Amino acid sequence: MSAAATRSGWAVPLRLIAKRSGMALVTLLLVSVVIFTLSAMLPGDAAQEALGQGATQAQVDALRSEMGLDRPAPVRYAQWLGGLLVGDPGQSLVAHQPVGAIIAERLPNTLTLAWLTALLAVPVAFAIGMASAVARGRRLDTALNFVTLAMVALPEFLVATIAVLIFAVELRWLPSITLVRADQGWGEFLRSYALPVLSLAVVVIAQMARMIRAAVIAELDRPYVEMARLKGVGPLRLIFVHVLPNAIGPIVNAMALSLSYLLGGAIIVETIFNYPGLASLMVNAVTSRDMPLLQACAMIFCTTYLLLMLVADVVAILANPRLRHG
Repeated sequence: MSAAATRSGWAVPLRLIAKRSGMALVTLLLVSVVIFTLSAMLPGDAAQEALGQGATQAQVDALRSEMGLDRPAPVRYAQWLGGLLVGDPGQSLVAHQPVGAIIAERLPNTLTLAWLTALLAVPVAFAIGMASAVARGRRLDTALNFVTLAMVALPEFLVATIAVLIFAVELRWLPSITLVRADQGWGEFLRSYALPVLSLAVVVIAQMARMIRAAVIAELDRPYVEMARLKGVGPLRLIFVHVLPNAIGPIVNAMALSLSYLLGGAIIVETIFNYPGLASLMVNAVTSRDMPLLQACAMIFCTTYLLLMLVADVVAILANPRLRHG
């Protein structure tokens, strides 16, 4: 193929990727407006919270002026957004420290919990989804559907509570509170993370497996699969050579959607296990009315979600032969 043909063949997917990226940036801008507006509408006052109930109105007004809370909302939003663009999300109203420094201390813990959960959830969900799709309509498929549907119906707090009662209280195998220390050995590290990872992985595995099953079954019903069977293609070759490459786009989309669920589920799990992550930090920011910290945490969660969706879209575009070859 000539260089010109190659360039023209990549023109369509590159345009689509650029369009998806632009839409993601616009969405992120709109999300920032929503986050700033909703956080400003929360009841309570950061100045009053910092001074306590015994403070006079003059003291509260003076602290509000010092914090910049007396400025118009559009001015505060413009200053906040400008700070985000240069990597400065502001100063914590409660801790009196840079928000970036507080988040930098907690973010590695949340990322550790996320990658451990993904490391467990992705291969297990992929195996369950593929097995269920291949055995469609048989007893294995029925059993796996029943199990995954039951897992989806279980909320994280219930899974976490049951796991604590069984493994921490009754069997005493695992700690009920996750301790994060720099000098932990691998054994202690895995024991500390076992319960929160299990609590998050249960629902993620079930959701991901069901969506992978649906994506593979959709490909199995296509005419080219029947033609391959008529030509004598074996089951393993049919799945891994013919079906899986065509289903990779929907499968990655399903994985991205399921992994984005970690963002919401982590709030409950981190609170239950007293885990020092970003989600529990955001809960504390809501309690203390620390708006800059709350807004920064919410923006990180929303940005991560949009990045996962963007990656899934890009993979789906590149996996589509008609788009890939223009």
